[in-house]
Amino acid sequence: MTMTKVRIRQAVAKKRFPRWQFVTFLGKKGRESRGVVDMIAVRKDHGKPRSGLELGDDLKIILIQVKGGSAARPTAHDLERLREVAKIHGDCKILLAEWKKGTEAKFSFLAPKATVGEEEWTDVTDLSAIFC
Repeated sequence: MTMTKVRIRQAVAKKRFPRWQFVTFLGKKGRESRGVVDMIAVRKDHGKPRSGLELGDDLKIILIQVKGGSAARPTAHDLERLREVAKIHGDCKILLAEWKKGTEAKFSFLAPKATVGEEEWTDVTDLSAIFC
């Protein structure tokens, strides 16, 4: 999780504030806790406010699942759970960070809802495009 935060911060280092803040969810003994979301990235949205809100009231949230080592990719059930959590919190973006020893980190974006036969995950080549 630490290296995921570092890689994202490197990718968006040239961006202006507000800076993304990270929240990790750790369980007992500092290990991952249960649940489909391992980490969230959040920042204030200083764009045009939605009806009823003022400038700086809204938040941008990205749900992040981190997989390392020999951990399998999320199952179809995990994808449905991720989409449901995203819907509950305002249709957040969903990012998968995969770390395999000896290779470069791989980031993927979960499409809102893929059609039958379509790939669920889209490889992210430019992290700053996700964290805009």
